[in-house]
Amino acid sequence: MTGRTDIDSTWEPRPAARWEDAFLGGNGRHGAMVYGDPADDRVIVNHHSLVRPNGSEHVRPPELADRLGRLQSALLAGDTLAAEHFGAGRPLVWVQPFHPAFRTRVRPVPGNAADPATGYRRAVDFATGEITAVCESWRSRVFVSRADDVIVQHITGPGLAVDVTLDHALPGAPARLAVGRSTVLTPDGARLTLRAGYPDSDLAYTGATVLRTEGGRVAVAGDGVRVEGARGLLLLTRVRRHAGHLDLAAECAALPGDGYAALLARHVALHRPAFERAALTLDADPAERALPGSELLRWPDSPALLERLCAAGRYHLLSASGALPPRLTGLWTGDWDTAWSGAFTTNANLNLQIASAAAAALPEVSEAHAALVYGQLADWRDNARAIFGARGIVAPSHTDGESGHTRHYQRAYPLHLWTAGADWLLEPLIEHAETTGAEDPRLTAALHETALFYEDFLTRTGPDGRVAVVPSYSPENRPANASWVTVDATMDLAAARHALTASADRSPGAPVAARRRALADRLADYRVNEDGALAEWAWPGLAETYDHRHLSHLYPVWPLDAINPYDTPGLSAAAHRALALRGAENDSAHGHLHHALIAARLRDRARASAAVRAVLAGDFFHDSLMSAHYPGRDVYNADAAHALPAAVIESLVQSTPHRLVLLPAPLAGCPGGELRGVRTRFGATLDLSWSADGTATAVLRPARDARVDVRTGDGHTLTEASAGSPSAPLELTAGVDRVLELRPR
Repeated sequence: MTGRTDIDSTWEPRPAARWEDAFLGGNGRHGAMVYGDPADDRVIVNHHSLVRPNGSEHVRPPELADRLGRLQSALLAGDTLAAEHFGAGRPLVWVQPFHPAFRTRVRPVPGNAADPATGYRRAVDFATGEITAVCESWRSRVFVSRADDVIVQHITGPGLAVDVTLDHALPGAPARLAVGRSTVLTPDGARLTLRAGYPDSDLAYTGATVLRTEGGRVAVAGDGVRVEGARGLLLLTRVRRHAGHLDLAAECAALPGDGYAALLARHVALHRPAFERAALTLDADPAERALPGSELLRWPDSPALLERLCAAGRYHLLSASGALPPRLTGLWTGDWDTAWSGAFTTNANLNLQIASAAAAALPEVSEAHAALVYGQLADWRDNARAIFGARGIVAPSHTDGESGHTRHYQRAYPLHLWTAGADWLLEPLIEHAETTGAEDPRLTAALHETALFYEDFLTRTGPDGRVAVVPSYSPENRPANASWVTVDATMDLAAARHALTASADRSPGAPVAARRRALADRLADYRVNEDGALAEWAWPGLAETYDHRHLSHLYPVWPLDAINPYDTPGLSAAAHRALALRGAENDSAHGHLHHALIAARLRDRARASAAVRAVLAGDFFHDSLMSAHYPGRDVYNADAAHALPAAVIESLVQSTPHRLVLLPAPLAGCPGGELRGVRTRFGATLDLSWSADGTATAVLRPARDARVDVRTGDGHTLTEASAGSPSAPLELTAGVDRVLELRPR
């Protein structure tokens, strides 16, 4: 897929003035934020492990299990305030906040700065991960190596005269951060080291930059070095968080001695194939494609904008995923005061960010998510035991990537009583397993533990004799006529039913499977309320609060597909009514894109298009093409940037292990184009091309045999004889391509 530089890149005609506009690079461990300023060439260094100790790392889940029975009885008896005292008095404890390390600074000696007004351009190539900035007499290139786990920067110019330092003084840095530096000259340059000890902690982080010069002279100057008369500089930077003393000298000595070209080639050999597995090309105006990102963002209805943001979203998602999946800010921040601690918020945001991982052919993202989930299962067991007195696992609503213990108690957001988290977080890993055809034994074990929790927890019944989920909580909403904690939130019912059946389907033994299916069958049915909408709480008498950013109760629609237009048309209509009644509350980007994903599943093209346009037209994107949480670029946040590709793909292609849906809800911004390399959950790769006249062609390349129900969006029919009617099963044979033609009715 080479030769797409007008799509798989973005550029700006001026350096970044704010860290939010800095171009981004990452390898899933290290992150770099690149200003590209010849007058002060700054690169902010990030790492997934950099979280500031704040005491929360020692907090364990509250021991509340002995009070659970009383709470359940009170809630079942109609006491809507019963949960106000369950865990009352515990302070609200945020997880350890994510923070930047420092920035490398390369500043010209006075009188030697290049003129950025002369031929300046900065760009990021998504296919290679290389970030460049050039003007007439200066050039800087940066990437974060997947091969060597190091941030690489190469600066060239005639007779460079610059000062090089490591600068920890970023916004919000603690005044009591204990900072120490060392500078050592080497035969080919220098080694700069910065160590920062956290206040009131034995933990610290250490960063080092190896500087290699091409000609010139190097001398110690202030906190760094001065280089004069060089043709070029190569900077290799790493950072580590650690306890006690860390000698980074050995690591520095082992850093690759190759030149920039060899370092880049090793990295690109890993990065390019991952990025280019899938691609979106729209029928876009070449003149609009040529615009810098900041200008293109002013054209919310341009296919060129949607095309570029989808490419940028895949690039940023891939770059942020490795040791861990993306945080609320991906892998990047330039400020120590990161909103919501820069955590992994698991009750909506994380799953939305990684929603495209399976379909968009990014197994690296799924594997990073697996590292987070499976690395915390011991803590999830503690949550189940301490709060609910149960076996199995309960996931927290927030994590810093280190601890998976529940510690978020707040009356208005009683997230310690959210029980659907394990199933919700395992669902993307189920999709990954279905896409690859390889079941991970860790997934089977985790689903078993999720089902164990429900077997122990689902012990109470309502007046109708059905098993009740109590206590129950729908993130982050409450009924209009009750307190936050209730009975039978729809998301909880969906999660319990799914976890029990998914575990049963993975052969835990016939008696266990039968017991779990029987328990799932005894759960309450979903409720359709007086407005004809799928209710957020199935418990009778609980009134809706429609104006809210979360859509937790539509979990059965997306991603579970338990409610869909084909198998459950009545509930699908009720879910569609619930979506139509849902407000946007505070215009959070994740709410709009969650809305788009659900609308696409319900084949509502107009509603999906409106939700995506609200993000494109709402000034959510910085010049870096990283997004914000609120309109007006308020609060740096990766939700929109990472979730947008998923919304586009779901509007064009949807799959389950037994169904393929083509063009369910094509977005208004996608009049025609091509989507290549999509992975389906029945084991085939799919290329789709479509035109504004309603015709389309889908090429399926199955890697395994499958029997698939093929459906189309409204107004289309399948015309290839071998496919039969849209509802007839399609028999796929591994290695045998199939071509499906769609025509408007």
